[in-house]
Amino acid sequence: MTFFKWTALGVGGVVAVAHIGVLGHIITATRVPEAPVINFPRGDYSSYKVEADKEGYSIEYKANDPAILESQKSLSLDKEKKGFFGRGGHENRREWRKDQFTMDGTRNLGGAVDGEGKSAKDIECIVADAGARSQGAMAGASIAAGVGVPAVIGIPYVGWLAAGWVSLLGGRVGSTVGSTVGSVFNDC
Repeated sequence: MTFFKWTALGVGGVVAVAHIGVLGHIITATRVPEAPVINFPRGDYSSYKVEADKEGYSIEYKANDPAILESQKSLSLDKEKKGFFGRGGHENRREWRKDQFTMDGTRNLGGAVDGEGKSAKDIECIVADAGARSQGAMAGASIAAGVGVPAVIGIPYVGWLAAGWVSLLGGRVGSTVGSTVGSVFNDC
């Protein structure tokens, strides 16, 4: 009878400690921190602004600030102008120029840059490659689902997992083959 009492006391003690642990976890998990700790990535050109009050907070972060650099140049020229055979009048010329640059030194001409300096043929090849990869992946996954999945689905315990792997592998192989075939047909 003593063995039964010690066993019941041991099991009861374990259950009591487990309940205390669960209650402690629930109490600490429901606490809401007053302010979140956010580690902003810092660099030479990053900036951030945080506004917080009792209602909540808002964060404005710029990773590349200033995104556009400006340069201003002015030229003022006053000189006597000699025309053809020494005749002429007086020249008074003033120039003022304001340019904007990106951080990599590219001058902003006021419009969008197409493809970051890529030619039209390069852009056409990128678009064709994306379409060929997509079509190849779809065809490869379909073929793998029709041929490979029935072959591995019957494996005990892991057949369902192997069937998924076969479908993913078929999609990857189809994507690679589609890219190769697309580059040949599109002359890329």
